[in-house]
Amino acid sequence: MYPTDYLYSREHEWIRVENDICVVGITEFAQQELGEVVFVELPEVGQVFDTNDEIGTIESVKAVAEVYTPLAGEVVEINDAVVDDPELINEDPHHEGWLVKVRFSSAADLKSLMNAEKYEEFVKSGEA
Repeated sequence: MYPTDYLYSREHEWIRVENDICVVGITEFAQQELGEVVFVELPEVGQVFDTNDEIGTIESVKAVAEVYTPLAGEVVEINDAVVDDPELINEDPHHEGWLVKVRFSSAADLKSLMNAEKYEEFVKSGEA
């Protein structure tokens, strides 16, 4: 269910590394928990964040959830398609529903993230 070439945070964000850029989104589990997504607020391009800073919010019919960056860096692109059509997060959270691209400051941040197998175990454990 979870792409094996991605990394995952305990806050249910996924990260796909592309050289010094990381694409960030929320996981299938997170979007299922949220339900129907109706609004997405993302940061401005050029904003710089530290690891685990809040970078935006996702509003669903059930709740509002904060989105955190699992790594420090500068936002270099946001997914305008998700802002215009928030349902993309529900329809395709691991691909078309990505949120931001971040030029990360330190590859060391990646070491604290889980691979797909560990993330699935985390979700199934009930700790999520």
